[in-house]
Amino acid sequence: MHPPTVWRALQSPRYVLSSWPWRAALYLLSSVAVGVTAFTWLLLLAVAGSLLAVALIGIPLLLMLALSGIPLAALERRRLLLIDSTVLVSPHREPEGTGPTAWARIRFKEQSTWRELGYGVLFACVLWPLEGLAVGTVITVCGGLLSTPFVMFMAGGGEEARVLKIWMADSYPEAFGAAFAGAVLLPLLAYPLGAVAAGRAVLTRQLLYCGDAGLDSRIQELGRSRMRLVDAFEAERRRIERDLHDGAQQRLVALSMTLGLARLESPGEPLNSLLAKAHDEAGTALVEIRELIRGIHPQVLTDRGLQAAVEDAADRSAVPVEVDFDLPGRLHESVETAVYFAVCEALANVAKHSGATRAGVRGTLESGTLVVEVVDDGVGGADTAGGTGLQGVADRISVLDGHLLMSSPPGGPTIFRLRVPCTSVGSPA
Repeated sequence: MHPPTVWRALQSPRYVLSSWPWRAALYLLSSVAVGVTAFTWLLLLAVAGSLLAVALIGIPLLLMLALSGIPLAALERRRLLLIDSTVLVSPHREPEGTGPTAWARIRFKEQSTWRELGYGVLFACVLWPLEGLAVGTVITVCGGLLSTPFVMFMAGGGEEARVLKIWMADSYPEAFGAAFAGAVLLPLLAYPLGAVAAGRAVLTRQLLYCGDAGLDSRIQELGRSRMRLVDAFEAERRRIERDLHDGAQQRLVALSMTLGLARLESPGEPLNSLLAKAHDEAGTALVEIRELIRGIHPQVLTDRGLQAAVEDAADRSAVPVEVDFDLPGRLHESVETAVYFAVCEALANVAKHSGATRAGVRGTLESGTLVVEVVDDGVGGADTAGGTGLQGVADRISVLDGHLLMSSPPGGPTIFRLRVPCTSVGSPA
């Protein structure tokens, strides 16, 4: 179903009986008020800025003139809802910084700012007088005809009344005839008035809609917000890892040492066996929490980078893994983290499901894209739709505009390939 507009309402036989003629008239009348205000504002800024251009105060006035189209366009998008229910989205993107300087800097760089300034000049100088002429003609003609009997009565004696300053009505029958003509003419003129409003709405959309520019700005802002979420998520992971390492792990170490000392000082059974069991449980918990910390964010990844972290994961794999990385330096932290956990998931699948005897991990940087492959000689048949692990890897990589490609025919081999756009940001420590 199409959203309601005055143009679609004009095609309905019940147009005159609906609210659309009044909405069209209100839209055109409000254009006159907004247009007069815009014309006065632009004229004052232009004159004052030109006269004071040699002074410092003239420069801010001229800058205000250049940005005057922005609030006017915002008002026009809201006013357009009177006759068109489809929202015209603002093409402006949010500034990366805070404060008026950052806002003004990004606005002057946007194409939509200058389009809106051009629209403001056209509206203030050309459009609103035409709209005022259209709605004023309807009001004058119909209002003049309808008010003829009243004018004759107020003239006293009911002898004559001038109709629209064109002819004289010298009797009440002629006056009421003129009023009847006005009542008939009013719904007929509602159609051309609605057509003018519809044409004005189309023109507004064409001038204020920036098409791909607005879409691109929203896509760029979405990409930036997505990266901010990734960075915030990784920062939270690091905080949890640090709290576990500095808090819970140290307490478990202290507990294990205390239990060990208690065993040495124990008088004998059965307390000694209970202390030994508690000591072993504390040691097991300590090993598990160390593995948990490594799973959250391994320290080797932070200290030495992706290659060292993958080599460490390969050493802990149940299947022999050969690692071959050729990277010029450290990569962005979010890229290293995402690729590391993707490789860990792939190696875990190799150990659990592939039946492979050997596997290999290769990584290189090709034209600003990190390409990492995990290859095994297993039975194949892996499927990204078969579980949440590989799908989670694909989702994590897609956040970085990367792709997961996998080839795993029955009988093998399985090739797990990651492609992630990135740049080298340093060198390994």
